Amino acid sequence: MEIRDLGITHVWYTGVLHHALINDYSHIGISHDDPDVVKGRAGSPYAIKDYYSVNPDLAEDPARGMEEFRDLVDRSHRHGLKVIIDLVPNHVARKYEGKNNPEGVTDFGAADDPSVVYRRDNNFYYIPGEAFKVPDHPDGYLPLGGEKHPLSDGKFDEYPAKWTGNGSRNPQPHPHDWYETVKLNFGVKPDGSNDFPLLPEAFDREDIQAHHAFWQGKSVPNTWNKLKDIAMFWLESGIDGFRFDMAEMVPVEFWSYLNSAIKINFPDALLLAEVYNPDLYRAYLHMGKLDYLYDKVGLYDTLKLIMQGHWDADHIPYRMEELQDIRSSMLHFLENHDEQRIASPEFAGRADKAKPAMVVSAMAGSGPTMIYFGQEVGEPAAENPGFGSPSRTSIFDYVGVPHHQRWMNHGHFDGGQLSEEEKCLRDFYKRLLNFTLNSPVILGSFGDLHRYNRAHTQGYSPWVFSFMRWTAHEQLLVVVNFSADSGFEFEIKIPADVFEACNLHSVPYLLQDQLGSGERRVLNIHKNEGRAWLRMEPLAAYVYKFSAQ
Repeated sequence: MEIRDLGITHVWYTGVLHHALINDYSHIGISHDDPDVVKGRAGSPYAIKDYYSVNPDLAEDPARGMEEFRDLVDRSHRHGLKVIIDLVPNHVARKYEGKNNPEGVTDFGAADDPSVVYRRDNNFYYIPGEAFKVPDHPDGYLPLGGEKHPLSDGKFDEYPAKWTGNGSRNPQPHPHDWYETVKLNFGVKPDGSNDFPLLPEAFDREDIQAHHAFWQGKSVPNTWNKLKDIAMFWLESGIDGFRFDMAEMVPVEFWSYLNSAIKINFPDALLLAEVYNPDLYRAYLHMGKLDYLYDKVGLYDTLKLIMQGHWDADHIPYRMEELQDIRSSMLHFLENHDEQRIASPEFAGRADKAKPAMVVSAMAGSGPTMIYFGQEVGEPAAENPGFGSPSRTSIFDYVGVPHHQRWMNHGHFDGGQLSEEEKCLRDFYKRLLNFTLNSPVILGSFGDLHRYNRAHTQGYSPWVFSFMRWTAHEQLLVVVNFSADSGFEFEIKIPADVFEACNLHSVPYLLQDQLGSGERRVLNIHKNEGRAWLRMEPLAAYVYKFSAQ
């Protein structure tokens, strides 16, 4: 209930699929994993060992792990939350071993011909005649931190060696390679050419039905079929969608093939993908039939630099314009497992510096907003995580998440141990997320005010950012101050073209903040501009709703 009441609609459960890890589960028929090709004790959630099973470390009774996961999905649904999990298409653990395969399903690589580098229906790429060698780990990257383990001997039996998950063709990967994984073969030849049908030109304009029809009767690489079966298995198990890991490392044609099949059978499934190359965004959305992509290298990177004081708000309008045609398909976020915690010294050093950025992240687009557990109470990830370094909550080792644990309060989930500052921060997130969840304006029009006010308003700082959101029946003025040290006073101006587009009339308006500050201002008309006097304290963020006086 508390998660839903925070303003959350979907929970992305990470680390659910059975991946390579250190604990001993031989008593239930699971083989040991070698620490030399496992990162940390928990292992990488993106080094999948068995695609048809769940992580035994997360189960109260590992032998009943699948039943427990289905119970979790059912509980989530009963509390009004939908569930997504990871699908990792580009790579699997070096020791993939399906113990729960449905009837007729064989493991990745079981039918491969390892005597050749490449064959279309091989699941892996091989390095014939070469044995895999464990990376030369520098200090700080020793398996299990250098602790003794019977399998930790600097060796791992793999002959012939396979290509590593990030594409390394070296039988001895570098320690910064994804050495714990092997790359899956999607029918891309070693020279980069394709060994599968290509989509017709301009097929990005076609709908799901046309994409699904295109693939009927066509021969595709074996890996494609295996991953489609895996996706269908989990959707049939009751989940509501996927977060696709490193989607851009897989051909866009595969996404057309997979996602059209998913949407035909599960039209409401949410399909979110990690793509970091902006030049590929539109192809993966329109050709690949994905619902949402990370807005990482655009808005996230910009807001991070602003929070750190390296950039000012003048950069934001350009980031918004670059993706204007696909803005509704971009997922906004300020934290996730790959990124530093905002409150860590390595990022911003203070959780409240996220408040203006969070308002922009949640309200400047019409796509979804994601928050990472503990972000709403200012988790700084200060602990030594084992594998890795502080500033990120480790996904490879088991460490505490103290701010989140204080909210959990020994299973009461009521924030009973939070400080007043942490409670106030969580209340801010709760107000903001619920407002954006329930306001139709978030799906409406956007109008930049920042550049106009920078050119025409005395006292309007480059650390301030402002914009309008509106529908035919409701208007919002959003103004934030990114400066943690300085406040500003100025008369904000809404130019005539924006004023008219918002369906506003030449009468005074009362502006009332919707985030709980109690702030009220009056907007008047002067020389065809809407004008309101604002006072912006450091890190202030206001969402003013218009009402006629």
